[in-house]
Order: sequence, then structure tokens, then C-alpha cells
Amino acid sequence: MDILNKLKSHREEEERLKWEGTFAEYLDIVKQQPEVAQTAHSRVYNMIKSAGITEKDGVKSYNFFGEEIFGLEDAMEKLVEEYLHPAAKRLDVKKRILLLMGPVSGGKSTIVTLLKRGLENYTRTDEGAVYAIKGCPMHEDPLHLIPNHLRDDFYEEYGIKIEGSLSPLNTMRLETEYNGRIEDVMVERIFFSEDKRVGIGTFSPSDPKSQDIADLTGSIDFSTIAEYGSESDPRAYRFDGELNKANRGMMEFQEMLKCDEKFLWHLLSLTQEGNFKAGRFALISADELIVAHTNEAEYRTFISNKKNEALHSRIIVMPIPYNLKVSDEERIYKKMIRQSDMKDIHIAPHALKVAAIFSVLTRLKKPKKQGIDLIKKMRLYDGENIEDGNKINVDELKNEFPDEGLTGIDPRYVINRISSAIIRKEVKSINALDVLRSLKEGLDQHPSITQEDKEEYLNYIAVARKEYDEIAKKEVQKAFVYSYEESAKTLMDNYLDNVEAYCNNNKLKDPLTGEEMSPNEKLMRSIEEQIGISENAKKAFREEILIRISVFARKGKKFDYNSHQRLKEAIQKKLFADLKDVVKITTTSKTPDESQLKKINEVIARLIDEHGYNSVSANELLQYVGSLLNR
Repeated sequence: MDILNKLKSHREEEERLKWEGTFAEYLDIVKQQPEVAQTAHSRVYNMIKSAGITEKDGVKSYNFFGEEIFGLEDAMEKLVEEYLHPAAKRLDVKKRILLLMGPVSGGKSTIVTLLKRGLENYTRTDEGAVYAIKGCPMHEDPLHLIPNHLRDDFYEEYGIKIEGSLSPLNTMRLETEYNGRIEDVMVERIFFSEDKRVGIGTFSPSDPKSQDIADLTGSIDFSTIAEYGSESDPRAYRFDGELNKANRGMMEFQEMLKCDEKFLWHLLSLTQEGNFKAGRFALISADELIVAHTNEAEYRTFISNKKNEALHSRIIVMPIPYNLKVSDEERIYKKMIRQSDMKDIHIAPHALKVAAIFSVLTRLKKPKKQGIDLIKKMRLYDGENIEDGNKINVDELKNEFPDEGLTGIDPRYVINRISSAIIRKEVKSINALDVLRSLKEGLDQHPSITQEDKEEYLNYIAVARKEYDEIAKKEVQKAFVYSYEESAKTLMDNYLDNVEAYCNNNKLKDPLTGEEMSPNEKLMRSIEEQIGISENAKKAFREEILIRISVFARKGKKFDYNSHQRLKEAIQKKLFADLKDVVKITTTSKTPDESQLKKINEVIARLIDEHGYNSVSANELLQYVGSLLNR
């Protein structure tokens, strides 16, 4: 019954939001809420802004796109700040078609769908309310009723600029139904709906020989000509084209560059002058955001055609590349799985991350900067701190290749291969190796991959496998060490005590006997060697650690286990090195003794309870790490 109650509440809310009144009453609303008279571009911009903006490290993130678009913060900031914001201020950008250009499955359609769904919801809010002349098929702005010679006076009184002329149909209705009394014209509140064709339109090209321009601009209703006597009578015209119905909101122009030229010419006048030609009428005003999308190859073909030059300057191209952050790519896969029938399948931890590593590597271009390889670049892009990471300007790396992210493996391919891995496996659980194996096998079936690409992609799968090997060993390491964090902190504190004594030429006191001792060089080197610190470099490394501790102290912060990434890695590796023999024996023994079996069961329980595995994937992980350690 809950869903029925919600349906009832929705219906009651719809009734509550409805409004109808005269133009004179509408002007009272305009005086109190000037935003009801905003342009389509302004409405879209304010809709996005109203959802909230967060800023981190100088990068803006728009909550409006937050749960659907991942890893495209730069592209979204350009879309909002370089197109929608100036367009909302009525700058010349408003007179341009927005063309989203990028590779397949890169998020272009998702962005457009979000804008459409967002507008539908926004027009049901107070700040997003839209009013139109009642009975108008184009949902015309009531302010078009104000004659041109009074518009300056209106601006003086209301502070609102009026753009556009009254449509032929409403011009006739004003005279025939209202006897020219503008103040009596009925106005109603409207709610955008793509399904009901109110304020949102979608145009998709079909066979050029059969598609009619009427799909865009409407057509003559021949059944009414006998009644009205002329094709130029607006009552004999159906204002039901996509440009008509999208008025006041937005229109999605799917595969715009595949359209016949005659369809594109209508956009020239609409974008530049805010009007278009339909039937035997004067130019019809329309206020709408036109969003198109295409891939790079089609765009290059389009701009190389001299006949399209008039449209070039009327298009703002907004590149929408693939995501280049591993963590966000993983979120994309989780979202796609959540929306599918695979949501009940157990996907072992790191399986999606390993797939994301492979995908991102295929999209990155090899950096020109010395000392930076693809793996380091991938980690930097994902916000990780690497060795000398603070000295590397990530923005400089991004600027090396402006077209980075427009090629590579698309997310749909990865999800298809994950699906294949699930279907092939008898149990409803897959791990990182299953995913990598499926990605590798699928390369032969991918229609657009060349032999050269395939060889390169196979290499990236091998790299992703190596990354997973390290992740798997660390995961088992954490599970094997009882109270792992405590053990790690104890070892680190011991190391820091020795480093401080070494750098200050001091002695250490034995906690039990009180006897003075020299710093434990063997302990310090056993930890430092884990991350490749040479004998010659040990003094500089230790001094750098002490400096970092003093910096933290000066800022009133506590230096802890997570404060120095390389030291943390060294501590982890040292702990694992001490445990390797235990892990090897317990994971590979065919007939484990009672103590070994107890240890295995403890580790499996910890992997399940604390790390997100199930019994199948936990056992598979242990067997795999055991085989790695025995190589």
C-alpha cells in the first residue's frame, strides 16, 4: 500500500503546484519572483548551481552530476563556467549550439539525460517555476505579450529584458479571444516533461529521404484548411515540431552531424537570432538550449566540409573524454553493476579496481616528462602521492596532451567482459583474475581493436596483473597480522626512536634494564631496504623523516603511521617479510596441521568480516598469494 500512498501524494502535490490566472496576476508573481522570467540557459545554470558546488584543491565539483558522472570534473567545470554561466548572463555564448564531443560510452548521453530529468524536477520547485500563455502549443513566455514600444518601460519597472516576439497563433488569439486586452490573457504554470513534450524535445535523424523538416518545425494540418480557408492561418498549423515543443527548455539533437543539411540550416537562425521559419508565417521566436553530441571522427569530417562553415562558428565544442582516474572508473563500474541484474553477484574486492587500472592505462598517453612512466602518471592523476610527487605538477602532465582520454577502452566493454566472466563461472562470485582473464579473451572479439592495439592492451593487462599481485599480497599480509595496525604502529615507533637517536648521536635506553644502547642499525636497515633505500641514502632518508616530524609538531599535528607514505610502505613490507614463511606454509600445505588450519580459518574470517570477501573469494585469494610466494 506504500506505493499507492506515494502515488496519491504525488497527485496531490501536482494539484497543489498548479496555478492559473490572468496576465495581470502573473505580473504580480514576476515582481515578487523575477526568476520565473529567466531564459532557458539561465534556468539550466541555476538548476545545476542550486544542487550545490564543492571545491577541493581548486577543482569544482557539481553535486548535480555527483552520483552519475565520475572523473569528469574538469569537463563539467568547462561546461558550466565556460558555456552555461556566460549564456545565463545573455552573453554571446547563448547564441551557440552546445556540442558534446567524445568517445563512445564516455558519458555524453548521461549528461544530457541528467539535464533533461533535472529540468523536469526543477520546474516543480519554487525557484524553477515556469509560466506560459495558457493553451499555447509552444508554451510561450507570457512577457512576449508586452508590445515592443513598451519593453523599455517594462525594463525600467521590473528590471527584466524581454527577448522574442509573440507567435502568430497567440497574436491571433489575443485579438479574437481577448479583444486585444493583454491583461486578460490567461497564464498557467507548466511543468517540463519529455514524455508529454513540454519544454523538452529530442530529435534523432533517420533516413534523409523519408525524414520531413516538419519533425523539427511543425506542419500544416490539411484537415483544417477548409475550415480556416488558408494555409497561412496559424490555426491551420500544427506547432508540434521538436523546436516548438522544446521552447523554454532544451532540445537534444542526437547525432546532429549525421543530419541532412536542410535540418541544420534551421539552427543557424535559431541560435543567432532566437527564431526559426515555419510554414507561411513570420519568424517564430524560441528560447531553448540546444545540446548535440557526436564522436571525434564525425566532428572532424563535419568541419572539413566547407559547406558547413556557417555552422562552425555557431557551435561550442565541449570535449567529454573518458575518465582518467582509477578510483572514479571503479565507481563507474559499480554504478553500471548496480543498475544491472548483476547486483546480487559477489565481486571480490579489487576486481573492479584491477579492471579500472587496465582501462585507464589504455586511455593515457605516455608522458614526455623524464622519470614519469604510465603507472606513476596514473597514480598522480588519481591523487596518490608518489616518490617526489610534490615536485610534479599534475596540470603540466594533463596539458601535454589536450586530446588525452579520447581513445582507449570504454566502460561498456569492461562490464560486458565482467558479465561474461560471471556467466562462465559456476559460483556467483568472481575475483580480479577472472576479470583480467575475461578482458584478455575479449580483445579478439572487439571489432575496433587493431593488432597493434591488441599487443599494447595485452601488455596493460600484464601490468594490471602485477599491480594486483602487490594488492593481493598486502591484503593477505593485513589479514595474517593479528591487530595489524597495532603491530605496524609499534614497529614504526621503534624505528622512529632509533632514527632520532641516530640523527642526534644519542643512546637509547633499554625499557626493561635501563641500560644505554646504540641505535639498532640492523632494525633500521631491515625496514629501509624494503623500499630500496641504499646504504649511501640512509642518512638523508632518516633526516628527512625527522624534518617531517618537526613540521608536523610545529603545526600542532601528530606524526603517525599514515603521515609518511614511503615509511608506511616500508613498515608494511617488513611485517610481511617476517610473515612470509608462515603464509607460504599455511596457504600451500595440502594437509595442514591443526594449528595451520586454525590460522587459515582465522585469516578467512578476517578477510570476510573486515575486507569484504566471501568464503569463495577469500579461499581463492589465499591460494593465489601462496602460489605467488612460492615462485
